[in-house]
Amino acid sequence: MDTEERRSAASAADGARIPRQTLWVEEPAVRRRMPDPVRTAAVRAVLVMSLTIIQAMVALLSTLTGSWLAFPTMLSSVGSTVVATWAVLDVWVTRQVWNQRHGVVSVPSSSARQLRRERRAARRAARTAEREAARIRRRGASSLSGPGARAPVRS
Repeated sequence: MDTEERRSAASAADGARIPRQTLWVEEPAVRRRMPDPVRTAAVRAVLVMSLTIIQAMVALLSTLTGSWLAFPTMLSSVGSTVVATWAVLDVWVTRQVWNQRHGVVSVPSSSARQLRRERRAARRAARTAEREAARIRRRGASSLSGPGARAPVRS
């Protein structure tokens, strides 16, 4: 089939054209994005951990081959393991600090917020009712003290 024949066949079938799906479909994220400091610490931890695993593999392979490099790489692997543990703890601590400083909503605090919100609404409604009652009392008192009304008698 020639190019011209394909074009003419495509133009003839334009009436019955099937809509094409887009290549990229945007879906909402299930979880929110990590804060920048936490993400930086996580990337750093992943890099350190991957280097530690590579170093442990080099130590294992050099031990199996009986190379002189086995002992130094084993010592540096132990040190790298300590550093990798520190990096993972850094991610955890950074996340906790971020949550404390920026108030991430947890289940107990959100229910406490809901209770506070309800109490505030109840207080607001009570104040509104109190103002309304005071306004009605003032209106009643002003209509009694208007022209033609007698002052109350005090004993």
